[in-house]
Amino acid sequence: MSSSTEPSDQSAVTVLGLGPMGRALGGAFLDAGLRTTVWNRTPGRDRELVARGATGARTAEEAVTASELTVVCVVNYDAADAVLRRPEMVEALKGRTVVNLTADNPNRARDAAAWAADHGIGYLDGAIMTPTTTIGTPDAVFLYSGPERLYQEHRPVLDTLGGAHTHLGAEIGRAAAYDIALLDIFWTAMAGYAHALAVARAEGITAQELAPFAQGIAAILPPLFGLGVEDIDNGQYAGDINPITSTVSTMAHIVHTSEEHGIDASLMRAAEGLARRAIGRGHGTDGFMRVIDIMNPH
Repeated sequence: MSSSTEPSDQSAVTVLGLGPMGRALGGAFLDAGLRTTVWNRTPGRDRELVARGATGARTAEEAVTASELTVVCVVNYDAADAVLRRPEMVEALKGRTVVNLTADNPNRARDAAAWAADHGIGYLDGAIMTPTTTIGTPDAVFLYSGPERLYQEHRPVLDTLGGAHTHLGAEIGRAAAYDIALLDIFWTAMAGYAHALAVARAEGITAQELAPFAQGIAAILPPLFGLGVEDIDNGQYAGDINPITSTVSTMAHIVHTSEEHGIDASLMRAAEGLARRAIGRGHGTDGFMRVIDIMNPH
């Protein structure tokens, strides 16, 4: 969670990458009174931040030498590597710290950390779990992984981004792993909602009409996410309330109705298929979460 520690007047930070999120990060640092240096591969994106008091660097090397801490936020690790792994940048970054808030997968984070360690560069990996509009507000959520010492050293600057900051441990891939898992929930849910709207439209129900009831369904989910998590971690999936045999019956109705209207039902067919495989393995009295073992048997 956020620390009350205040950054000193001499605190400085560099931001590499000035897409919408990078500009939001730079703006929050400026609002907190930090000396902020910014750089972007495409010229011109720094104009607004420079007008607000940031220093626009001509090169990435110039940018990172202006601060002990560099925050990177670009489209993916291919883009980050293209900026960071040039010989000139390696030399400029030695003895400094990079906090990489670029989204990618856990193994890319591990590879980046190994590269940084080989070149005498401090490295923290991170994930931003909320939209650009939350940056600098209490609603922002940041996750980090990597050396605790580095996190604590730079936490006063990072905390100026607002919201909640959580260090998930020294294993560098954990922030990216959390990010992937949480985005999995989000986009799977959004795909399900899009499919529901398609079915509703086919039945003459508008999005406006369905939305209040959809929000009611969504409100059921948060308590379920915390229900029985210890049992799940122990491989136990009680189906006393709703056995998986009942679940597949409901899923079949959704598939049937969808396909009657010519609507692609592959999302629900995939879920139904997992449930039927669980039943086929003798788990018909278990709950739906038994499909975890079907997807990941290890």
